[in-house]
Amino acid sequence: MKANAQIAAERIVERLRAEGFDAYFAGGCVRDLLLGQAPVDFDVATSARPEIVLDLFPRTFAVGAHFGVVLVADEIQGEQIVTEVATFRNDGSYSDGRRPDRVSFSTDAREDVLRRDFTINGMLLDPMVLEEGDDPEKATLDYVGGRADLAAGLVRAIGDPERRFKEDKLRMLRAVRFAARFGFVIEPATASAIRCHAAEISQVSDERVRDELTRMLTEGHARRAFELLDETGLLKQVLPEIDRLHGVEQPPEYHPEGDVWVHTLLLLEKLPAGASSTLAWGALLHDVGKSATFERAPDRIRFHGHVEVGSRIAAEICRRLRFSNEETAQVLALIENHMRFGDVMRMKESTLKRFLRLPKFAEHLELHRMDCLSSHGDLSLYHFAKERYETIPEEAVRPRLLVTGADLIAAGYAPGPSFKEMLSLAEDAQLEGRIQTTEEGLELVRSVFSRT
Repeated sequence: MKANAQIAAERIVERLRAEGFDAYFAGGCVRDLLLGQAPVDFDVATSARPEIVLDLFPRTFAVGAHFGVVLVADEIQGEQIVTEVATFRNDGSYSDGRRPDRVSFSTDAREDVLRRDFTINGMLLDPMVLEEGDDPEKATLDYVGGRADLAAGLVRAIGDPERRFKEDKLRMLRAVRFAARFGFVIEPATASAIRCHAAEISQVSDERVRDELTRMLTEGHARRAFELLDETGLLKQVLPEIDRLHGVEQPPEYHPEGDVWVHTLLLLEKLPAGASSTLAWGALLHDVGKSATFERAPDRIRFHGHVEVGSRIAAEICRRLRFSNEETAQVLALIENHMRFGDVMRMKESTLKRFLRLPKFAEHLELHRMDCLSSHGDLSLYHFAKERYETIPEEAVRPRLLVTGADLIAAGYAPGPSFKEMLSLAEDAQLEGRIQTTEEGLELVRSVFSRT
């Protein structure tokens, strides 16, 4: 059954054709259909100029009309669908390495395709000749050899790769992502151009780099993506902190798998498609402090303070890549707490419950599981923590406090620095079951803190 997004795009194509314009599905949706995969969204390319598209459809948004892009909104079975409709064009020079300085609209579909990024993304499809169940290949227009490269498993730049990457530097990262996602190889001339121009990725905005890296981490092929980043020289440019993990030895009794780079790749290999971005970045950065804290002591290799150092390094990466405050807080929490599982069986009940109530604790558990499976393989601490997390009632982990600040004031204590200690003392006792009432809690406080 067709997805609503496909139906919406077909309606657009049909309307444009009825008005005498050429219109096709374009880009990634064509690639995915040919691969037998369900496209996430559908784009339309047309000979109609932006102002015509704006007039033809009742709900439109001119988000990029200067570059020929109009968004067309539709509603199908209660679902709001927004389809990108782009006018055929050819581009002028790209002085900023991102967008053309000028565009010229065209009525030639072939001319439009030749300015796109990769052959596998450069095909068009005519949905008007495609019946339900038909092979989409019969309705495909291929001016760049995209079908052959799909069959061969190649990511190849359209035309001259040097020119394609000069136009938009982000295409270098996109080549890596597509190769990893589909299990393809980057065609040699395309790969050579990436290696030659890798340093120019610095011209791309931090936000665009972050978004592309996040896609690599969460599409289910993170290890291969980072191997390709390394092979093409891009890793050293976008994440030098991760590049420095190469060759950082680890104690073999805990890490028989090898150095920190290998260990990190093994974690990335375990990230499933659809993993949360914070878990993915936490997995990538959890040991980022080890390169700066490596020490070969007489008895064994040590990484004194690697958690604290790693947190500072990760905070700088998050700042540089402009993560939100919420995302940054969770990534740093994953790094700062990942070694605490080593003490989980020895924790006081109050300490354990405070640990279990960390925000998004399921992500902490999953990072620990992947960490263990990527090193010594012992999951005993994971199973212990998981069992306690799943069986301790929520009200026992986050109980209504028996002793509050108001209770302390009513008992004659003046607000001050010691309030925090008093409240923590009472809460610990409550979490451990040593007090059952407010009065018992206040009595405990009185036994330790005098009133002034």
